[in-house]
This record gives sequence, structure tokens and C-alpha cells, in this order.
Amino acid sequence: MTTGTLITVAPTGAESAKAEVPALPVTLDELLLTAKECEALGAAVIHVHIRDDEARPTLDQGRLRETVTALRESTDLVVQLSSGGAVTDPEADRLAVLDAGPDMASCTMGTLNFGDDVFLNRWEFIVDLHTRMQERGIVPEYEIFDLGHLTALQRLLGKYGLPAGGHVHVDFVMGVPGGMPGTTPALVAAHQALRDLPEGTTFSATGIGRSTIPVMLASLSAGGHLRVGMEDTVTYAKGRPVESNMQLVARAVGFAQLAQRPPLTTAEARGLLGVPAAGR
Repeated sequence: MTTGTLITVAPTGAESAKAEVPALPVTLDELLLTAKECEALGAAVIHVHIRDDEARPTLDQGRLRETVTALRESTDLVVQLSSGGAVTDPEADRLAVLDAGPDMASCTMGTLNFGDDVFLNRWEFIVDLHTRMQERGIVPEYEIFDLGHLTALQRLLGKYGLPAGGHVHVDFVMGVPGGMPGTTPALVAAHQALRDLPEGTTFSATGIGRSTIPVMLASLSAGGHLRVGMEDTVTYAKGRPVESNMQLVARAVGFAQLAQRPPLTTAEARGLLGVPAAGR
């Protein structure tokens, strides 16, 4: 059982529209303010999607580099870029995310129905992403939307070796229509399947929408970590919109403290994940 809790904030995502969710941070200034405040509360990792001037999802290289640089100058957070982007982004653009030089990047371990869309992650693309991160010293977070994705990860590691940093960390993304449900039995099944992965593998869990709280509680009880943020939920309680990402991080910190597993510092998070110290 891990004695502390890694808290990741995913503040923006690619799904919600600013017009429908006014509190969503979409400009660089809004993102930096969110990052600083969430770090002060106890977040150690920031999972980043960016938007263009019209608040639409983008993988623009200039904006990605500017964002990584600004986050490093303003915070000690582990900067994790999404290689998923929006479901319509081409593979070449998703691979090019690594050129921005983040500490970490996400690596989704398979294709799935994503609501009414298809989130395509071909095996060749996954291998390319994994090996490029190895070469560049970028630490992956393997995103697991269904149990079969863990089998794919076992295959990937067996064929192509451990990730940069040597530590395997996965994130169970639960409650997406088309993926595994955001329930305790589903988390238990996913947790049991980790036995087939390298010893010491750690996991975080993300509950989409109304599954946020059940997934947080189940993850903490199983020794897991937490990812929260407005990428994953924009309703704090029934009929009550989320006011800010800080509100979600504060709740996660409170749950972690109740579980007697207080938030990890950014330095402790880097040690856990195999991410080099800030300022490498």
C-alpha cells in the first residue's frame, strides 16, 4: 500500500466547449493560474491539452512548446502532455507532441468507442509512441480505458522493454461510454490484472462525470492514486456546476487525507514515476 497519494489535475481536455463551461481554462494565462493554484493545494502532475484562440482543441507545436516552458518556469509540477489530443487528430500530429519536450506524455493502449466517436490507437502507433518516448527520456502514463488495454500493455513491454525511467504507471480512465464502467467491481478487476505487469507497477484512476467520487474512493482503498479535473467532470454535485479545477483538487486532497495517504510533493512524485528532477 502506497503511503502517499499522487494527485494529477487534468484541467481542460478536448471535449468541453468554453461557451458551455465558462470556468474551463483555455488560454495560457488561465492554465498557468490553474496550475499554480492546484499545485499549492496538493497536485503534483498536470495533464495538459491546449486550445487555440477560438478555444478549440489544437496540437499546434508552437503553443505546446510555449505551454511546457511556461509551466516549468511558473511551477514545479510534472508536465504531462496528452498524445491523445481530440479524437479527430491525425497520428503524425499526436506523435509530434513529444517534440515539445514534456516530462511525461500519455499513451493510450488501444482503440475504443468514445461516446459517438472512435478513439483510434493502432498497435503500430502505440509502438511508435512508446519507443520514441524511450529514446527521448519522456516518461509515459499508459491510459487504460478497458481491461484488454492491460493485456496490450503487457505485450508492449514484453516486446519493446520498460519505459523511460524504468517505472510503469497506468491510469484507469473509467466511465467513458464505450470503455469500462466507473464502478468498484471494474476497478477491482483492473487492479487484479496489474499482477501481469512488472513488479512495482502503480496506478491512478479517473472517474468520468458522475463516477468521479466512486472511483476516487475505490482507488484510494486499493492503494491507487487520483486524477481529477474539468477534463473529466464539469459537475461538482447534482445540479451544481464545477466552479474551478481547484475545487476538484481540494476534494481529492481531502479524500486522500481521510485515507491517511496525504498528497505526494512534486519531488516525491518525480521519484515515484521515474521523472528526472525539475530543471533537467
